[in-house]
Amino acid sequence: MKMSATKSLATHRVFAGQMNEAHTLFGGQTVSWLDEAASISAHRFARRPLVTAGVDHMTYVAPVAIGDAVMYHSIVTGAGKRSLEVFTRIVGERMATGEHYLVGYAWLSFVTPEPAALPALTIDDDFGAQLHAGYAKRRAANATARVALPTLPLD
Repeated sequence: MKMSATKSLATHRVFAGQMNEAHTLFGGQTVSWLDEAASISAHRFARRPLVTAGVDHMTYVAPVAIGDAVMYHSIVTGAGKRSLEVFTRIVGERMATGEHYLVGYAWLSFVTPEPAALPALTIDDDFGAQLHAGYAKRRAANATARVALPTLPLD
C-alpha cells in the first residue's frame, strides 16, 4: 500500500472542560486524540483489527489555549509482519488569527492479533520517506528496551 494513502487529518476545537490547572489543553486529552488520529492511518494501512502497542515517543513543543483548534496529521512510516509505526504531527491554530504553530509530535506502534502478515508499505511521500529512513533503528531500540525491562511487580 502507498504511504500517501495512509495520511489522515483530524481536527478538534479546545473548550474549557479540556483544560489543565495551567489553563492549557490537558495532556491526557492530547494523547487521547493522538491515539484516535493515529489509529485512522494505521487502519487505512492494515484494514484489519489493530491495537495500540505503545506511544513510543511523545514530545510537547507548545501549549494549546482555550478556543484554539488542534490538528493531528498522521502517516504510516514503517511496517513489519504484524506491527506498524505511525508518525503524528500536532499543529495548533489560533482561531482568531489563523496562525499555525507546532504543538508536538509522536511515534506510535500498532499490532494486529491476526497471524497473516501486513501489506508492504510503498514509500511515495517525500516527508514520509525521511521519517521511514529511521524506522529500522526506532524498531530495534523499542525491542531492546522491552527486553531490558525487568519484571515489574504488581504491587
